[in-house]
Amino acid sequence: MHTIVRWFHQLGSPPTFDRFAARWSRVFYVAALPVLLIGVWQGLFVVPPEQTQNDAFRIIYIHVPSAWMSLFVFALMAFYAVIALVWRIKICEILAMACAPMGAGFTLVTLLTGSIWGKGTWGGWWDWDPRLTSELILLFLYLGVIGLYHAIEDRRSAARAAGLLAIVGVGLLPVIRYSVDWFGGLHQRQSINVFGTNAVRDELIAPLWWMVVATKLWFVGSLLAKARADNLSREAGKAWVGGQLAGTPSAPIEDAPR
Repeated sequence: MHTIVRWFHQLGSPPTFDRFAARWSRVFYVAALPVLLIGVWQGLFVVPPEQTQNDAFRIIYIHVPSAWMSLFVFALMAFYAVIALVWRIKICEILAMACAPMGAGFTLVTLLTGSIWGKGTWGGWWDWDPRLTSELILLFLYLGVIGLYHAIEDRRSAARAAGLLAIVGVGLLPVIRYSVDWFGGLHQRQSINVFGTNAVRDELIAPLWWMVVATKLWFVGSLLAKARADNLSREAGKAWVGGQLAGTPSAPIEDAPR
């Protein structure tokens, strides 16, 4: 078996994942903090005001990373759900369900900051713009996944049912991404591109990339921490969990079924 494939196979073992998550969640949290501070400092105090929106544009450094994360996390949740449904890997079920509350949080921040930005730009807190409306539907999908997961008593059955909803919901993501191009509306067209020309001045872009990286690092750390807690909760009563709590080594991988 290839080394990388073998490593991923071993990571599907609950004891191995517990050790991995315990170590790397802290690493990602620590890495996220300085990146976040740099992004906030540059966004608030270094870059000059925008020509038309003045200082009001600075909300972009929260709104855009949150919007991107709302889509990314949902896609990742669906990806884990596919693996869980096809290969019945318990850790992927746990990771998929751990994505849901964080994705809902990013989506809520996107809607709130978008409303604040819209108040100054459009003169109203809300408009049934295609981008805003589809993002609101995304929040409802996240809440639907969370609600369905907690409505079924058996954790594995609940994760599979909620994961199926996440997979179906992926069809909304391209609608959100291209809603402005397809349907028009008040929302401005794509002005920032990872690859290609940006409509925003170059000196205003740097803090955005710092914030994008910071949100990714924070998310990975949070995902590992939450998934580890859920994993320990599911495995409560197993010998290796008792060993972890007592500070003794975990059971061997082959003794810890998935």
